[in-house]
Amino acid sequence: MMFKDSLFRGKLVRLAAALPEDQAIVARWSHNDEYLRLADDDPARPAAPSTDAPMPPSHDSFGFSLRTLADDVLIGQAGLFNIKWTNRTVMLGIVIGEPDYWGKGYGGDAVNLLVSYAFRELNLYRVGLEVMSYNTRAVRCYEKAGFIHEGIRRGMILRVGQRHDSLLYSLLYEEWLARR
Repeated sequence: MMFKDSLFRGKLVRLAAALPEDQAIVARWSHNDEYLRLADDDPARPAAPSTDAPMPPSHDSFGFSLRTLADDVLIGQAGLFNIKWTNRTVMLGIVIGEPDYWGKGYGGDAVNLLVSYAFRELNLYRVGLEVMSYNTRAVRCYEKAGFIHEGIRRGMILRVGQRHDSLLYSLLYEEWLARR
């Protein structure tokens, strides 16, 4: 049986399984404070490589390493989490850890792969996400992928003594289908 699109390969990246040797690279990213402040709203702090194996598959989340197609470099992590099977909803998260790959379309390619996976493979209806208002590259990426801004969590994030909003976005199956 032939399928039109690959589930795991985009134009620039592929969704790959996390490998134990990836832990040292991920730990290195944690020494870049700009990366940490863009990745999430936790306090920035360096991490040591984990001695644990990658997290096993879960019923309510799917995590991937992001690797370039051109040279198989690990550049980030992405996943679908907090799946509510009854409601057919999920949250999306992505981080590009290698600064040389920021702003060059790798994140957008990964977002498109994750959204397609959520709708085509997992049969979900709604993909949501939350992004810091100061992460303008990510905001542009999500809007370009078709996500609709649906809310603001005002003053949610404190960074270097300043308050920032957290923005809520979502994409519904029929909206995604109309864009294909």
